[in-house]
Amino acid sequence: MTEISHDIPLGRQDVCQLCNKPDLKFIMDLGHNPPCDSLLTIEELDQPESSYPLQLYMCGDCDHIQINYAVAPEILFHKEYPYKSGITETLANNLKNGAKKFVKDLSINKSGLAIDIGSNDGTFLKGFKETGMSVLGIEPTDIAKIAESDGIPTIQEFFSEKVAIEIEKKYGKAEIITAANMFAHIPNLGDLIQGASRLLNEDGFFVTESHYLLDIIETVQFDSIYHEHLKYYSLKDLDFLFSCYDFTLVDAEKIPNYGGSIRAYAKKGKDHQKSERLLGLMDLEHQANLFDWETWMSFKTKVLKARADCRKLISQLLDEGKRICAIGCPGRSSTLLNYYGLSPNEIEYIAEQSTCLKVGMYCAGQHIPVVDEQRMFDEQPEFALMLSWHYSEPIIKKLREKGLKSKIIIPLPELKIVD
Repeated sequence: MTEISHDIPLGRQDVCQLCNKPDLKFIMDLGHNPPCDSLLTIEELDQPESSYPLQLYMCGDCDHIQINYAVAPEILFHKEYPYKSGITETLANNLKNGAKKFVKDLSINKSGLAIDIGSNDGTFLKGFKETGMSVLGIEPTDIAKIAESDGIPTIQEFFSEKVAIEIEKKYGKAEIITAANMFAHIPNLGDLIQGASRLLNEDGFFVTESHYLLDIIETVQFDSIYHEHLKYYSLKDLDFLFSCYDFTLVDAEKIPNYGGSIRAYAKKGKDHQKSERLLGLMDLEHQANLFDWETWMSFKTKVLKARADCRKLISQLLDEGKRICAIGCPGRSSTLLNYYGLSPNEIEYIAEQSTCLKVGMYCAGQHIPVVDEQRMFDEQPEFALMLSWHYSEPIIKKLREKGLKSKIIIPLPELKIVD
């Protein structure tokens, strides 16, 4: 076990979360933002709101990218947390199919146990369950109750080595442990990895999925920067991280989830070879100049231009008397709306599926109401800003089939209008 700590303090981050060195270089400031999924009821609109610094930094020693402030998990992932991974059909299919792929490709024992950390509504585990495996989710929010009602056993806790000890006593060891779209969220990351190591069989796999740093750069995904994401992983980062524990990063693949993610396969123990695919992807990071300071200064310039272009377009449309709504309310929409300064004066409402837990609430910071998408179909505003732009193609197809006639504004990676 390394002397480097990956259990970080809450509050301001003065050292690198990966290597612990103090040489942090400022990239850009996205303002003081509220937690992205702390939506408000109508009664809360006139009450004070909490907001926290959201600045992006690069480590001058190991090139790791991180934000500068860690908000308490209990604040970010509160009991009423309104996100369900199963609500987006494309993502739900990707998760379930991914689980089945693991069982086949990794030769996982189908009579064994699969554990998902940060299991949300159990969508990922449903794929394992369909192969015949026993499953167990760990999810701190009340979304755990939805998973339970769907037949996915779920422990409503934040995962830690202490929780791992209790799970091992009751359920035994796991063949595979997954951490999808939460591995960058955890301040006690070292404790989590040690807990995973404890729970895995000796030949077990720990599979993580995170927003991929290379995709963030290539598609200007500044809106994936919010307080839930403490760090932004490259494969170089993940290789170093797992080397600090009883794991070896052995394989990786790029996947489309959340606008571009990296799926990393870590195998318990040290005596393992890296796949050619992994080595090739790591080489691509260097070819893309991912760790060059100039790359991040160019990213900052593109973000500033994206904001200026979008605000200019919306201002012109309003001057022409056009009505504008928005489509989709993913976590990333909070960063975009607050950084662009878009309020109900510009965006009348955000349309969401009727099953979304955010319908009837208001976005933190800008207070734009989230409404059932039926209102958009009834009113047919001239324009709609696609906040779920990373899934724009299947969403637009479905909305057109339902009769939406509005022109759709795609804000990133470059501003465009789809008739």
